[in-house]
Amino acid sequence: MKRAFRSHSILPGFGLTMGFTVFYLSLIVLIPLGATFLKTFSAGWGHFWETVTGARALASYRLSIGASLVAAAINSVLGLLAAWVLVRYEFPGKRIVDALVDLPFALPTAVAGITLTAMFAGNGWVGSWLEPLGIKVAFTWLGVVVALTFIGLPFVVRTLQPVLEDLDREVEQAAATLGASAAQAFARVILPALWPALLTGFALAFARAVGEYGSVIFIAGNMPMRSEIAPLLIVTKLEQYDYAGATAIAVVMLVLSFALMFGINALQHWALSRHGGR
Repeated sequence: MKRAFRSHSILPGFGLTMGFTVFYLSLIVLIPLGATFLKTFSAGWGHFWETVTGARALASYRLSIGASLVAAAINSVLGLLAAWVLVRYEFPGKRIVDALVDLPFALPTAVAGITLTAMFAGNGWVGSWLEPLGIKVAFTWLGVVVALTFIGLPFVVRTLQPVLEDLDREVEQAAATLGASAAQAFARVILPALWPALLTGFALAFARAVGEYGSVIFIAGNMPMRSEIAPLLIVTKLEQYDYAGATAIAVVMLVLSFALMFGINALQHWALSRHGGR
């Protein structure tokens, strides 16, 4: 069994590389996470429960998780449209548009937050048109969704692009030959092939959004119980030297994120197995 396992290894020095990988992951991921859990329960279970179930903490969970889910869902639709346009059409300035997709990766989050606030404030370029209609974006939960949508879009687009490029167009032509309309071909032929990648993009956008801090604090307003995100509450407790309380909220966010990511990965595995691994 051991010999068969080694025969399938394509990397030389498997023992050394595996040992380095485990050491690196332990140093960067496992040890910090373990220290977080130890610090969380250093003040006792009662303090942990009181902290994570407080009204202010629950409100911050609802905003962070809810806004992240909404932003990831919006990005799933907009990202699919953007990836489709970039792959299927040729137009002037295509390379510029393709490069702009990566702008949230390169732009400092604080700059993104200040820019979005300036745009969607009551006297901003966009906010001055929306507020007379009764739509207030800046300093509300809607501003949080806008900021999280901005920073999460590239994850969906870049995940879907290679799948769309590899998608055989002859399958669409065959569906059209058999009498399927464009909507039917998309729903029954294209979307099932894109579904695993779309789920992956959704998961990546959500994971990025749920821990976002820099771009949100400027546009959210940061009002407790209304527009305060969980990462900001963690920072607030750190500034108050309540390290156990800060790590307690961090642990809750970590567990919720892992649970959701596990569920999405399970859905992705199901979609892959259902469609023959495509």
